[in-house]
Amino acid sequence: MSAARRTLVALGVTVLVAAALTGCTNAVAMTAAPSANAAACATAQVRLPDTVDTKYALRNTNAQATAAWGDPSAALYRCGVAVPTVSDLPCFTKGTVDWIRDDEGKRIVYTTFGRDPAVQVVIDSTKTTDQVLQDIGTAVASLPKDGHRCLDPSDVNG
Repeated sequence: MSAARRTLVALGVTVLVAAALTGCTNAVAMTAAPSANAAACATAQVRLPDTVDTKYALRNTNAQATAAWGDPSAALYRCGVAVPTVSDLPCFTKGTVDWIRDDEGKRIVYTTFGRDPAVQVVIDSTKTTDQVLQDIGTAVASLPKDGHRCLDPSDVNG
């Protein structure tokens, strides 16, 4: 077999192996948020836990500054979403991070309040709870504060 033919065969095998491995990946298809390329998102990303709610393992995703736990996914994370400044949705503090909660049936969408860039976490409430927020709290707390915070009703009513 000539050297050129061996090279061609080796290249063909390499392409087939790469194609096969790509087809086997369990990456979760997600869309990057508009500010996903913020340096603070990268800082938070490396601090995300390998497991949330003691049973859902971190999976690969196909978009920058995203994460998913569980198969099928119990929790999805995106850093770099629009920063909320005012909201009439419930706002609460979990650990050192303020969150806005938006119930959408079995999906609950949590968005950080008072952090820039902002993070959005979507959980499947049939599988997990806001314990996920506690589990990712250290990572999210690394995002810079923007001066906003959840207010107690007494802060508003005087």
